Amino acid sequence: MNCIFISVRNSSTRLPDKAVLDLCGKPTIQYLIENMMHSKCADKIILCTSEREEDDILCDIASHCGVEYFRGSLDDKLIRWRDACEKYNVDFFVNVDGDDLFFDVDLADIVFDQYKNNPCEFIDGHGLYNDVYGIKTTALNKVCEIKDSDSTEYIRLYFTETKMFHVEKIKTIPSKYIKRDIRMTLDYPKDFEFFEMVIKGLSSKPLTFDNVLEFIYNNPEIPQINFFLDQDWKINQEKIKHFKIK
Repeated sequence: MNCIFISVRNSSTRLPDKAVLDLCGKPTIQYLIENMMHSKCADKIILCTSEREEDDILCDIASHCGVEYFRGSLDDKLIRWRDACEKYNVDFFVNVDGDDLFFDVDLADIVFDQYKNNPCEFIDGHGLYNDVYGIKTTALNKVCEIKDSDSTEYIRLYFTETKMFHVEKIKTIPSKYIKRDIRMTLDYPKDFEFFEMVIKGLSSKPLTFDNVLEFIYNNPEIPQINFFLDQDWKINQEKIKHFKIK
Protein backbone atom coordinates (compact mmCIF):
# COMPACT_ATOMS: atom_id res chain seq x y z
CA MET A 1 0.00 0.00 0.00
CA ASN A 2 1.21 3.53 -0.87
CA CYS A 3 0.13 6.33 1.46
CA ILE A 4 0.50 10.01 2.16
CA PHE A 5 1.37 10.68 5.79
CA ILE A 6 0.41 14.13 7.09
CA SER A 7 2.63 14.65 10.14
CA VAL A 8 1.15 17.10 12.62
CA ARG A 9 0.92 17.81 16.34
CA ASN A 10 -0.96 20.51 18.20
CA SER A 11 1.94 21.55 20.41
CA SER A 12 3.53 24.62 18.86
CA THR A 13 4.93 27.23 21.23
CA ARG A 14 5.67 29.90 18.60
CA LEU A 15 2.09 29.82 17.33
CA PRO A 16 -0.11 27.94 19.83
CA ASP A 17 -2.74 25.61 18.34
CA LYS A 18 -1.50 26.53 14.86
CA ALA A 19 -2.83 23.31 13.30
CA VAL A 20 -6.40 24.04 14.33
CA LEU A 21 -6.62 27.83 14.18
CA ASP A 22 -9.63 29.14 12.30
CA LEU A 23 -8.39 30.26 8.90
CA CYS A 24 -11.15 31.82 6.81
CA GLY A 25 -13.73 29.42 8.21
CA LYS A 26 -11.72 26.19 8.41
CA PRO A 27 -9.08 24.73 10.74
CA THR A 28 -5.68 25.32 9.16
CA ILE A 29 -4.87 21.61 8.81
CA GLN A 30 -8.10 20.99 6.90
CA TYR A 31 -6.76 22.88 3.87
CA LEU A 32 -3.85 20.46 3.60
CA ILE A 33 -5.98 17.37 4.19
CA GLU A 34 -8.48 18.35 1.51
CA ASN A 35 -5.67 19.07 -0.94
CA MET A 36 -4.02 15.67 -0.34
CA MET A 37 -7.34 13.93 -0.95
CA HIS A 38 -6.94 14.80 -4.65
CA SER A 39 -3.95 12.46 -5.00
CA LYS A 40 -4.26 10.09 -7.97
CA CYS A 41 -1.62 7.71 -6.60
CA ALA A 42 -2.07 7.36 -2.83
CA ASP A 43 -4.14 4.44 -1.58
CA LYS A 44 -4.76 6.21 1.73
CA ILE A 45 -4.26 9.60 3.35
CA ILE A 46 -3.24 9.13 7.00
CA LEU A 47 -2.92 11.96 9.51
CA CYS A 48 -0.10 10.97 11.89
CA THR A 49 -0.24 12.63 15.28
CA SER A 50 0.49 11.89 18.94
CA GLU A 51 -1.47 10.22 21.70
CA ARG A 52 -1.73 13.43 23.73
CA GLU A 53 -5.19 14.65 24.65
CA GLU A 54 -4.39 17.98 22.97
CA ASP A 55 -4.26 16.16 19.63
CA ASP A 56 -7.77 14.68 19.92
CA ILE A 57 -9.06 17.59 17.87
CA LEU A 58 -6.75 16.69 14.98
CA CYS A 59 -8.24 13.21 14.88
CA ASP A 60 -11.72 14.74 14.90
CA ILE A 61 -10.82 16.92 11.91
CA ALA A 62 -9.37 13.94 10.04
CA SER A 63 -12.56 11.95 10.64
CA HIS A 64 -14.67 14.90 9.54
CA CYS A 65 -12.70 15.02 6.29
CA GLY A 66 -13.02 11.28 5.76
CA VAL A 67 -9.36 10.31 6.14
CA GLU A 68 -7.62 7.89 8.50
CA TYR A 69 -5.55 8.96 11.48
CA PHE A 70 -2.81 7.30 13.49
CA ARG A 71 -1.69 8.17 17.01
CA GLY A 72 1.84 7.36 18.14
CA SER A 73 5.02 8.82 19.60
CA LEU A 74 4.89 12.49 20.54
CA ASP A 75 8.51 13.44 19.88
CA ASP A 76 9.87 10.64 17.69
CA LYS A 77 8.41 11.11 14.23
CA LEU A 78 10.31 8.15 12.79
CA ILE A 79 8.84 5.76 15.35
CA ARG A 80 5.40 7.25 14.74
CA TRP A 81 5.77 6.57 11.02
CA ARG A 82 7.11 3.07 11.62
CA ASP A 83 4.17 2.15 13.81
CA ALA A 84 1.70 3.64 11.33
CA CYS A 85 3.29 1.61 8.53
CA GLU A 86 2.91 -1.54 10.60
CA LYS A 87 -0.73 -0.86 11.40
CA TYR A 88 -1.75 -0.07 7.83
CA ASN A 89 0.64 -2.46 6.05
CA VAL A 90 2.28 0.42 4.17
CA ASP A 91 5.02 -0.39 1.62
CA PHE A 92 5.94 3.17 0.63
CA PHE A 93 4.81 6.59 1.79
CA VAL A 94 5.24 10.27 1.02
CA ASN A 95 5.53 12.49 4.06
CA VAL A 96 3.89 15.91 4.06
CA ASP A 97 4.47 18.24 6.99
CA GLY A 98 1.33 19.62 8.59
CA ASP A 99 2.80 23.15 8.52
CA ASP A 100 2.88 23.15 4.70
CA LEU A 101 -0.70 24.20 3.97
CA PHE A 102 -0.08 24.91 0.27
CA PHE A 103 1.84 21.70 -0.44
CA ASP A 104 0.97 20.63 -3.98
CA VAL A 105 -0.59 17.18 -4.20
CA ASP A 106 0.80 16.87 -7.73
CA LEU A 107 4.31 16.87 -6.26
CA ALA A 108 3.40 13.94 -4.03
CA ASP A 109 2.13 12.10 -7.09
CA ILE A 110 5.40 12.82 -8.93
CA VAL A 111 7.21 11.01 -6.11
CA PHE A 112 4.80 8.07 -6.25
CA ASP A 113 5.18 7.80 -10.03
CA GLN A 114 8.96 7.86 -9.79
CA TYR A 115 8.92 5.09 -7.17
CA LYS A 116 6.61 3.00 -9.35
CA ASN A 117 8.86 3.34 -12.39
CA ASN A 118 12.20 3.23 -10.56
CA PRO A 119 11.87 1.62 -7.11
CA CYS A 120 14.35 2.77 -4.49
CA GLU A 121 14.42 3.23 -0.71
CA PHE A 122 14.35 6.99 -0.34
CA ILE A 123 13.33 9.76 -2.75
CA ASP A 124 14.83 13.08 -1.75
CA GLY A 125 12.91 16.28 -2.46
CA HIS A 126 14.93 18.59 -0.23
CA GLY A 127 15.23 22.30 -1.01
CA LEU A 128 11.87 22.91 -2.68
CA TYR A 129 9.18 25.28 -1.44
CA ASN A 130 8.16 22.47 0.87
CA ASP A 131 10.50 19.52 1.40
CA VAL A 132 9.05 16.18 0.37
CA TYR A 133 10.38 12.67 0.96
CA GLY A 134 9.29 9.29 -0.31
CA ILE A 135 10.28 6.48 2.05
CA LYS A 136 10.18 2.71 1.70
CA THR A 137 9.05 1.07 4.92
CA THR A 138 11.91 -1.44 5.04
CA ALA A 139 14.41 1.45 4.97
CA LEU A 140 12.49 3.27 7.70
CA ASN A 141 12.65 0.17 9.90
CA LYS A 142 16.44 0.05 9.51
CA VAL A 143 16.77 3.73 10.42
CA CYS A 144 14.69 3.19 13.55
CA GLU A 145 17.20 0.52 14.60
CA ILE A 146 20.33 2.65 14.12
CA LYS A 147 19.25 6.20 15.00
CA ASP A 148 20.53 7.86 18.16
CA SER A 149 18.26 10.91 18.22
CA ASP A 150 14.56 11.67 17.99
CA SER A 151 15.21 15.12 16.53
CA THR A 152 13.05 15.81 13.48
CA GLU A 153 15.75 18.10 12.05
CA TYR A 154 17.96 15.20 11.04
CA ILE A 155 15.52 12.67 9.61
CA ARG A 156 16.65 13.10 6.01
CA LEU A 157 20.32 12.57 6.89
CA TYR A 158 19.70 9.10 8.27
CA PHE A 159 18.69 8.07 4.76
CA THR A 160 21.04 10.19 2.66
CA GLU A 161 24.29 10.17 4.68
CA THR A 162 24.61 6.64 6.07
CA LYS A 163 25.27 5.08 2.64
CA MET A 164 22.98 2.24 3.66
CA PHE A 165 20.18 2.96 1.22
CA HIS A 166 19.36 3.34 -2.44
CA VAL A 167 18.61 7.09 -2.57
CA GLU A 168 17.33 8.99 -5.58
CA LYS A 169 16.67 12.68 -6.10
CA ILE A 170 13.38 13.62 -7.70
CA LYS A 171 14.28 13.22 -11.36
CA THR A 172 11.79 15.62 -12.90
CA ILE A 173 11.02 18.75 -10.90
CA PRO A 174 8.81 21.37 -12.58
CA SER A 175 10.37 24.80 -12.14
CA LYS A 176 7.40 26.06 -10.14
CA TYR A 177 8.53 23.95 -7.15
CA ILE A 178 12.05 25.42 -6.96
CA LYS A 179 12.27 27.51 -3.80
CA ARG A 180 12.35 31.26 -4.36
CA ASP A 181 11.91 34.19 -1.99
CA ILE A 182 8.55 33.00 -0.71
CA ARG A 183 8.01 31.33 2.65
CA MET A 184 5.17 28.79 2.66
CA THR A 185 5.19 27.21 6.10
CA LEU A 186 3.06 27.93 9.17
CA ASP A 187 5.15 28.49 12.27
CA TYR A 188 4.70 32.10 13.45
CA PRO A 189 1.87 34.66 13.63
CA LYS A 190 3.27 36.41 10.54
CA ASP A 191 3.04 33.11 8.63
CA PHE A 192 -0.63 32.89 9.58
CA GLU A 193 -1.12 36.43 8.27
CA PHE A 194 0.51 35.38 4.97
CA PHE A 195 -1.77 32.35 4.54
CA GLU A 196 -4.83 34.39 5.48
CA MET A 197 -4.05 37.05 2.88
CA VAL A 198 -3.56 34.47 0.13
CA ILE A 199 -6.67 32.46 0.95
CA LYS A 200 -8.83 35.58 1.13
CA GLY A 201 -7.36 36.75 -2.16
CA LEU A 202 -8.24 33.44 -3.83
CA SER A 203 -11.73 33.20 -2.39
CA SER A 204 -13.25 32.96 -5.87
CA LYS A 205 -10.72 30.42 -7.23
CA PRO A 206 -9.69 26.85 -6.34
CA LEU A 207 -6.84 26.81 -3.85
CA THR A 208 -4.35 25.09 -6.16
CA PHE A 209 -0.60 25.59 -6.03
CA ASP A 210 -0.65 27.20 -9.47
CA ASN A 211 -3.30 29.69 -8.39
CA VAL A 212 -1.39 30.42 -5.18
CA LEU A 213 1.80 31.19 -7.10
CA GLU A 214 -0.01 33.33 -9.65
CA PHE A 215 -1.69 35.35 -6.91
CA ILE A 216 1.60 35.86 -5.05
CA TYR A 217 3.48 36.91 -8.18
CA ASN A 218 0.71 39.42 -8.94
CA ASN A 219 0.84 40.74 -5.37
CA PRO A 220 4.57 40.89 -4.53
CA GLU A 221 3.98 42.69 -1.25
CA ILE A 222 2.33 39.59 0.27
CA PRO A 223 5.43 37.34 0.53
CA GLN A 224 7.18 40.20 2.31
CA ILE A 225 4.82 39.68 5.26
CA ASN A 226 6.78 36.69 6.54
CA PHE A 227 9.84 36.14 4.38
CA PHE A 228 12.19 37.61 6.99
CA LEU A 229 11.37 34.53 9.08
CA ASP A 230 13.10 32.33 6.51
CA GLN A 231 16.37 33.29 8.20
CA ASP A 232 15.44 30.74 10.88
CA TRP A 233 15.20 28.09 8.17
CA LYS A 234 18.63 29.03 6.81
CA ILE A 235 20.18 28.87 10.28
CA ASN A 236 18.70 25.42 10.81
CA GLN A 237 20.08 24.27 7.46
CA GLU A 238 23.56 25.33 8.54
CA LYS A 239 23.20 23.36 11.78
CA ILE A 240 22.11 20.30 9.85
CA LYS A 241 25.17 20.53 7.58
CA HIS A 242 27.39 20.03 10.63
CA PHE A 243 25.37 17.20 12.13
CA LYS A 244 27.18 13.88 11.90
CA ILE A 245 25.48 10.50 11.87
CA LYS A 246 27.27 8.31 14.40
